[in-house]
Amino acid sequence: MIEKWGIPVQPITGKKPRTVYVYVPDQAREDPEARFPVLYMFDGHNVFFDQDATYGKSWGMGEYLDENQIPLMVVAVDCNHRPPHGRLSEYSPFTFTDDHFGRVIGRGKKFMDWLVEVLKPVIDARYPTLPDRETTWIAGSSMGGLMSLFAVTAYNDVFSRAAALSPSVWLVQGRMAPMIRQSQYAPGTVVYMDYGSREMGNHEGMLQCYMDTACALMERGVLLNSRIVPNGDHCEACWEEQIPFFMKTLFYDRE
Repeated sequence: MIEKWGIPVQPITGKKPRTVYVYVPDQAREDPEARFPVLYMFDGHNVFFDQDATYGKSWGMGEYLDENQIPLMVVAVDCNHRPPHGRLSEYSPFTFTDDHFGRVIGRGKKFMDWLVEVLKPVIDARYPTLPDRETTWIAGSSMGGLMSLFAVTAYNDVFSRAAALSPSVWLVQGRMAPMIRQSQYAPGTVVYMDYGSREMGNHEGMLQCYMDTACALMERGVLLNSRIVPNGDHCEACWEEQIPFFMKTLFYDRE
């Protein structure tokens, strides 16, 4: 079951409601006592339905979870579509300047503060969640992948595991790895991170930024599953194919 409802992200876009997609396993109806881990995801419009996706292709996350009977809730929030560069601003922890985009103000911390302080309490009150850190995870791709790395780093007391697909670490001029090296992670923090082999040449320095980020995570004791996806591209169709890989990582070593 997937529910859709609106809630404003007031610190960034004011009172206009933003769509929240919530996947609840069928088991919740069959067993009222059941409680589930929660995976928060970025770019909610791309997660479940092709008709809502930016380019007409979603991840098909609901079908995957249903077919494999995965005991997991997914909460996916629509991105900021406001011009100019609303999504880039909301999904960057850092202010940056790029030849194509110009100067973009990083509002990633404001968004994460809202998610943790406003949205998560609503979800935990309304749905059958396991609300503790060990069962609260986060995932995203591209800028959402960057934000997933930021969330599991800066909000490690909230999120114990993260999946960062094609994270845009190259766009923030190598600032993610230094932040990771200056951070403390609770024991057992798990991160899945990948890049597609075909996207490596899209921007200068992508491979080096990826390697620096991976090394920084391992230096801090994070349990990292790092992959270069053969013939992988920077698109929803490719990220959908990686769902089994990052799901196994998120659920690894769990009863």
